[in-house]
Amino acid sequence: MNPNYSTSFTVDQSPEEVFAAINNARGWWSEDLEGRTDVLGEFKHHYQDIHRCTIQVAELIPGEKVRWHVTDNYFNFVTDKSEWKDTDIVFEIAKNGDQTEVRFTHVGLVPSYECYNVCSDSWGTYINGSLRSLITEGKGQPNQSERIANKHGLENA
Repeated sequence: MNPNYSTSFTVDQSPEEVFAAINNARGWWSEDLEGRTDVLGEFKHHYQDIHRCTIQVAELIPGEKVRWHVTDNYFNFVTDKSEWKDTDIVFEIAKNGDQTEVRFTHVGLVPSYECYNVCSDSWGTYINGSLRSLITEGKGQPNQSERIANKHGLENA
């Protein structure tokens, strides 16, 4: 069994449409990202003093794959502040008959991490909810960090 957090879903849109939506991270994850998410290079995510990270867009294969590498990370609610550091966030896109499968894996986000429950819940919300909506309906639900933080009692962490 693969211990890394992974989830997948299937949509009617083309691999190219899925690829474009993934690379529009402001449309499904956070509108407050600094830097470009659709070209090779670096961008930053920040939510209050709860979470901030620096991500390298490391691989872009149109219609097939997007890979982000987390170069720096900070959580205020875990003992090991570097959880996520040197992990990879991978989006794999595959044609499956008339549909397109999206497989998301956070390589290195494992159950032994203190943040695993919060982080896997967050990714599930953003990937299966917001990203899927952006692909299928043209509109995602970014900036859900406050709702997720409140759900897990992190607002005063």
